[in-house]
Amino acid sequence: MDEFLNAALGFPAVIFGAALVVVVCFWLLVLAGAADQHSFDSDLDPGTVGFGEVPITVSVSLLVVVAWFGSLTGTVLLHQVPATGALRAVLAIAVLAGSLFLAWGTVRLLAHLFRRYFPAEPPPSRKDFVGRVCTVRTGSVSASFGQAEVASADGSTAIVQVRQAPRAALLAELHAEEILVSGSTGLLYAYDEEGEFFWVSPYDAALDPGPKAKPGGLPENMNG
Repeated sequence: MDEFLNAALGFPAVIFGAALVVVVCFWLLVLAGAADQHSFDSDLDPGTVGFGEVPITVSVSLLVVVAWFGSLTGTVLLHQVPATGALRAVLAIAVLAGSLFLAWGTVRLLAHLFRRYFPAEPPPSRKDFVGRVCTVRTGSVSASFGQAEVASADGSTAIVQVRQAPRAALLAELHAEEILVSGSTGLLYAYDEEGEFFWVSPYDAALDPGPKAKPGGLPENMNG
C-alpha cells in the first residue's frame, strides 16, 4: 500500500492523478445535471488530434485515465531502478512522455473502433431555414431584392436574402394583404443555390393547419 501511495504521489503520476480528480469531479457534475457532457465540443475539435467524432469530454477522460495508469505503472518500475540525480529525472520525464504517447495511441485506437456509436452530425446548412417563418427587414420584397430575419433551431437569428416569385409579386400588387413589406411575416419555401437566396411567400398564422392555442392554454383539438 505504501509503495502504491508513494508512486501515486510521485512524479510524474501525481500530474495525471490531479487531472484524474478533475475528470471524476466533472462526470459527477454531469450525473448531477449541473454540467453538460458536450460542453467543450463546440470549442475543440477532436478530429484534429485523431479522435474522430468521439465527444471531446469522453476522449480527454479516457486519455487522462490511461495516462494516469501508465504513469503509475512507470513510476512503480522507476522506484525499482537504482538511479539518482539527473538520471532519475531523465527517466521520470521519459515515463511522462511515454504515458502521454501510450494514452494518445490507446484513445485513438478506441475512437476508431467505436466511432460507429458516435455518428457525425451534418454541418449546418442554409437549407435548414427552408420551411421556417421569417420577418421581412427591407421596405419590400420583389423578384430581385429583399432581406428577412429568420431564427435557426438553436435560437440564433440570421439575415438572409429573400425573393418573391415574379408571378407572386404581380399578384401582391393586386392584393394588398399579400404585399411583403418591412415587418411582414413570410415563409421560406425554397432555396436557390445559384443566386444564394430564399424564395418567400406571405404567411398567415391563421392558416396554419396545426393546433391553435386558446386563452386557456390548450389547443382546440384537446378541448373535446
